[in-house]
Amino acid sequence: MKDMDHAVHRLILAMRRKEKIMIYGDYDVDGTCSVALVYHFLREIYDKVEYYIPDRYKEGYGISEQGIQRAVENEVGLLIALDCGIRAIKLINQARKQNIDCIVCDHHRPGDELPPAHAILNPKQEGCQYPYKELCGCGVGFKLLQGFCQQTEQSPDPLYRLLDFVAIAIGADIVPITGENRLLAYGGIQEINERPRPAWQALLQVASIRPPLTIEKVVFGFAPRINAAGRIGHADAALRLMLEQDQEKAYQYADALHQKNAERRHFDSSITDQALNMIEADPQLTQAQSTVLYSKDWHKGVIGIVASRCIEKYYRPTIILTESNGKAAGSARSVDGFDVHDAIAACADLLEQFGGHASAAGLTLCVENIPKFQERFEQVVAERITDEQKIPQIPVDLAISLTEITPKLYNIIRQMAPFGPGNMRPIFVSENLELVNQPRLLREQHLKLEVCQNGCEPLNAIGFRMPHLYDLVQENQPFKMAYSVTENYYNGQTTLQLEIKDLQLMEK
Repeated sequence: MKDMDHAVHRLILAMRRKEKIMIYGDYDVDGTCSVALVYHFLREIYDKVEYYIPDRYKEGYGISEQGIQRAVENEVGLLIALDCGIRAIKLINQARKQNIDCIVCDHHRPGDELPPAHAILNPKQEGCQYPYKELCGCGVGFKLLQGFCQQTEQSPDPLYRLLDFVAIAIGADIVPITGENRLLAYGGIQEINERPRPAWQALLQVASIRPPLTIEKVVFGFAPRINAAGRIGHADAALRLMLEQDQEKAYQYADALHQKNAERRHFDSSITDQALNMIEADPQLTQAQSTVLYSKDWHKGVIGIVASRCIEKYYRPTIILTESNGKAAGSARSVDGFDVHDAIAACADLLEQFGGHASAAGLTLCVENIPKFQERFEQVVAERITDEQKIPQIPVDLAISLTEITPKLYNIIRQMAPFGPGNMRPIFVSENLELVNQPRLLREQHLKLEVCQNGCEPLNAIGFRMPHLYDLVQENQPFKMAYSVTENYYNGQTTLQLEIKDLQLMEK
């Protein structure tokens, strides 16, 4: 990896000089797991190490002036930026003037100019020959520590025992679970299931997750609660949980995050309704190729989630903006195959800053520039998006009959895990299905069915967040269904269950 030798040598030099080291990370799951990983590893072998996570609302994303000021006040000699920093040119230059060297460990797409850091670890930077480009921020931090172990000839075993942080970051950051990520995720999930630290035991309990843990359970159970710390309050709360050794205290921290997540869900639901109403009230917005919405009163911590919810209804690139520190701050989400980062880059002259990935990005602009940005972004999307990208696609792997769904088949599928982008759980389709009983709606949003095919043994099926399909299957008409095969635990029993992706009525 480009600059690895410089990064490792500078870390070793800091220890020899007895310099203070600041571990600086983002406030999302990837960022907090990165800080937990590096801080946990270094503090076992070095006592002059501290961490810092910026406040989402007071400081915003990435390296901040307050963070640099804290490093100056604490006489820090080396700052290690994790999951951020690749575009922090001005602030890293400011740190250099204060005699603070920076090592940037990031995975976000670099800009045309790189920051003046002592070393930059990012497989996406130009000239980096590292063969795997899809590491998350925590994965890049892991590589730094792996390089450190090799250079100092230390056993990597203590580092491998911290792979749980990497696995959770991989799952939560929705990076491809291919290549090296697949290996790291597998090792980390195995670590959690065999030797769960107090944080994971506590989260399993408050989230009512039944072991063994999988990447899917990380995404839907762990990630929202860890993220809720930085969305509703300060991400320090998540880090305290991850570093806690006492089980009772860990449970108290986890329960507090669980409550914050419930609060986040309330904001999420309320703002999503407002956003959808804004679209539906304006025919021009309804017919647009993109969605860009702004309200100064929306909660900054959930606008990314709201963007994803809007895409569920209006399948197109979406940006949700709110006011933060006198500016408009936004989160962008995209549809499959459309590079929203590139589309935002085409509007760069209207922005204060931006960064991210092809599928998700963040941006900041002056409030008065919002109308111009809406117009320009719509124009860029309209020119670039293809007809295929406007329609949500469900890639079906195989057409099978329900009689083929057996424990043996499920065991074969399970061997393909961990699942995620680039290695999704197989999706099957079956035709001529019939209802055994009346469909039900759980919590008014999850569709629950019992289905059979040609009189075979019925199987349970569930469609999460699919109340819109309830009326469709009321009719006494055969249908075809796309689904994946999962397990359901209920009342001490484990049964196979079909997780619905979509269904369509068939002609009688």
